Amino acid sequence: MYILRTDSTNTDFQNLVKSLDATLAEHNGENDDFFSQYNTIDTIKNCIVIYIDTIPAACGAFKPFSEDTVEIKRMFTHPEFRKKGLGSAIVKELENWASELNFKKAVLETSQDLKSAISVYEKSGFYRIPNYGQYAGIEQSVCYEKGW
Repeated sequence: MYILRTDSTNTDFQNLVKSLDATLAEHNGENDDFFSQYNTIDTIKNCIVIYIDTIPAACGAFKPFSEDTVEIKRMFTHPEFRKKGLGSAIVKELENWASELNFKKAVLETSQDLKSAISVYEKSGFYRIPNYGQYAGIEQSVCYEKGW
């Protein structure tokens, strides 16, 4: 396994995000336009891609949310590589990188129906918080936070 720190101009990151977007479009159905407006990647400076051998297998990113907080975004593991701990590895690497940049905590949003994603976040020490920002009042959204 090799972890590459990059930005959103990385082609492998972009291709994994395309797969993520297709998966989420199917999952979100008629609500996809609402969620996709918050998931653009054109200006994300902190992205990672995990490679298994030379194959891009998983990705994740963060962007500043406030002075001391990042928001974790664009988490995805290609279906071929699921159940191998890559989601947890992504979270750990994003936390390490954010900490190096003097951020103190992370927040994130996911769907209440994405049980495997929720499991990764909770095993990584994230705890549920009230839905923040644009996700306040959105029934299918759940939000999490973790400090370090």
